[in-house]
Amino acid sequence: MSAWNSYITGFKSYLKLERSLSQNTIDNYIRDVEKLEAFSDSSPLNLTTDQISSFVQSLAEIEMSAHSQARILSGIKAFYKFLIMEDYITHNPAELVEGPKLGRKLPDTLSIEEIDHLVAAIDLSSPEGHRNKAIIETLYSCGLRVSELINMQLSECYFDEGFVRIRGKGDKQRLVPLSSSTSKYILQYVTGVRNTLTIQKGHEDYVFLNRRGKQLTRVMIFTIVKRLAESISLGKTISPHTFRHSFATHLVEGGADLRAVQEMLGHASITTTEIYTHLDRSYLAEAIMSFHPRSKKQDK
Repeated sequence: MSAWNSYITGFKSYLKLERSLSQNTIDNYIRDVEKLEAFSDSSPLNLTTDQISSFVQSLAEIEMSAHSQARILSGIKAFYKFLIMEDYITHNPAELVEGPKLGRKLPDTLSIEEIDHLVAAIDLSSPEGHRNKAIIETLYSCGLRVSELINMQLSECYFDEGFVRIRGKGDKQRLVPLSSSTSKYILQYVTGVRNTLTIQKGHEDYVFLNRRGKQLTRVMIFTIVKRLAESISLGKTISPHTFRHSFATHLVEGGADLRAVQEMLGHASITTTEIYTHLDRSYLAEAIMSFHPRSKKQDK
């Protein structure tokens, strides 16, 4: 039995029970630690800062992206914080390990015209077409994470009031407005397609189902988006998250308050929202020239 196994098992329980992280996030953390284990030839309790730094350097040498390196190092640091907390070690060797410098690379966004083009390309002659249209409209108009979309519950959709209750990261709940058009597309799918399916036990409350009456997977949502982009030769590499980013960008460019956008997206920190809601230079310049008091004085 590996010298790491018991510590990794304890770390996994901590992430699940005390941090209440999603299974997907837990799996990522464990994979990060297992990468360090594979690199090391000793117990995690005996590793030094230099050895962990060498591990991070080895990731760079295989041309892993800076963002992937940083994410793995974040998992390693969480693991060592757990070991400190549980009194397995008294000194944290990962604390001073520096990760790669990250630029603020902003992902592609879609223009309103591009989103309209994608939606128009959906084949509504098939039952899946109505479902897929409702999915794309919900991703964009509600700014949901893909995990939030596939876990949407019918019992938490309040169509008359125009809201849906979403369970986000760490099982945190928030109310997200449902536009009348998005409600219409969801209800068309639910009443016209979903009601004809033989729904499997345990899947009765999920909004979006596959043809076998089961909850959709993350992979299926990615596939739907990818095929749709290919069908119109979009020329951009997009994912379900692109709609979330586009949603936030269009809101801010339309004048929405950043705090309101933060609430809509379910971000714990406004800093995260600022990254997701980038603005082009012309928009910023126009806003400053229109509203800054110094600019107004010079106009007189």
